[in-house]
Amino acid sequence: MISRLTTGAAALCLVLSALSATAYARDQIQIVGSSTVFPFSTAVAERFGQTSNFKTPVVESTGSGGGMKLFCAGLGEATPDITNASRRIKETEFKNCMANGVTPVEVKVGFDGIVLANSKSGPDIALTREQVFMALARQLPAADGALQPNPHKTWSDIDPALPNARIEVLGPPPTSGTRDAFVELVMEEACLAGVPQDNCAQIREDGAYIDAGENDNLIVQKLEANPAAIGVFGFSFLDQNADVLKGAVIDDVEPSFDNIAAGDYPVSRSLFFYIKKEHVGTIPGIQEYALEFTDEAAWGEDSYLSDKGLIPLPEDARTEFRKAVENLTPLAM
Repeated sequence: MISRLTTGAAALCLVLSALSATAYARDQIQIVGSSTVFPFSTAVAERFGQTSNFKTPVVESTGSGGGMKLFCAGLGEATPDITNASRRIKETEFKNCMANGVTPVEVKVGFDGIVLANSKSGPDIALTREQVFMALARQLPAADGALQPNPHKTWSDIDPALPNARIEVLGPPPTSGTRDAFVELVMEEACLAGVPQDNCAQIREDGAYIDAGENDNLIVQKLEANPAAIGVFGFSFLDQNADVLKGAVIDDVEPSFDNIAAGDYPVSRSLFFYIKKEHVGTIPGIQEYALEFTDEAAWGEDSYLSDKGLIPLPEDARTEFRKAVENLTPLAM
């Protein structure tokens, strides 16, 4: 009887080993996540493919939330090795990762601003975060204090000094880290008195705010076609399309590289990527790719990523996260 059990266990081990070998047969890194981090990750992937002996990683723009869901789903070649994020991993996502055997290694890569921008052929725009909230909130207090559906149809309804143009804002979907950061840094920060905290994050759904998907390049094209519309996306896309777009001044601060780096621009956030530690050493090149990303030539001052709009971390922070990559330090929350 013992012999049969031993033989059965051995056979099971062989099957599991075979399945494991099959699950990790992939020889090309797969990266998902934030559309904001996408151009930076793609630039590193292309450089990595050209200068190393590894294949160029495949980078997909799925949004921060969508990327986290795929990343934390489990292990094996059907799951991505790295996910990009334009916000930090949420506690619920971290718990989901750990429950599925995924140990994330966190790498903060730099800063980015969230801009409101329009076509260069449109009017110059200067807004406060409170005015943006009043334009996009789903509900606002009425004269009697009760909540009512947002009554503002034009920007001049909010302030006569603003353009007499229909409120039409093209922005990211709920799965986007840019949307999460926009809600936190604008909607919740500028929420009016009389609006319950849970309602501050609710964006109107009557056509004034248009979910434009994860493709920020598509927003740029729509803004070119409609000078009256305003888009919401990362500073890097404004920087790359400065020939056709201009950024709105927010709270009297222009969205510029220097203002974001100095911490003066009010709508700015950190950017990240997360490494699946269990895949390192099995899927070829993961740690090497991360070392390329955290090389000074890539993410330091006057680097090729700063040329694409990435605002670098301070030197001590770059050293800290470079060591996290070298040591594959597990994230602790």
